[in-house]
Amino acid sequence: MAEAEEVPGEDAEDRLTTEDAVRAMLLTMPRLISRAKRTPVPEQLRSLRLAPRHLSLLSCLLFDGPTPVKDLAARLEVAPTTVSLMVSDLQRQGVVERRSDPGDRRRSIVSISEDPTTRGAVDAWLASSAKAWHQVLDGLSPQERATVVRVIHGYEEALAETS
Repeated sequence: MAEAEEVPGEDAEDRLTTEDAVRAMLLTMPRLISRAKRTPVPEQLRSLRLAPRHLSLLSCLLFDGPTPVKDLAARLEVAPTTVSLMVSDLQRQGVVERRSDPGDRRRSIVSISEDPTTRGAVDAWLASSAKAWHQVLDGLSPQERATVVRVIHGYEEALAETS
């Protein structure tokens, strides 16, 4: 195992070898996933059979506001047809609304339902995760935050390559 170089002013956690970091992540990831799965779906949304892909779409709408289908597809890195199907499913269930773009009638703009109960339930579902991320990321520099995001994206891509 490679020895980590000691740098003055750094904690032991700042000097992890790759092997130590891999071990830490292999121990942490199952707990993280388990906790995320235990995040209770608000009562108002339980009967809707929402999947993680719906959570991602709703997160985009919650943070970015009303968004065209094409832009949602780009953010979610899926085909516009896939987003359109997801939106249709959520629209039937009253979770999102789809309107024609007044500037271009060919485009659809998607937003979370204006119904206060539904909007509140979506916000509540996403709030604990967003709060935890804020708590962790607020103390980092912009460069450190970029590194965290890059590492998580890289891990996801590496897993996709091995699947």
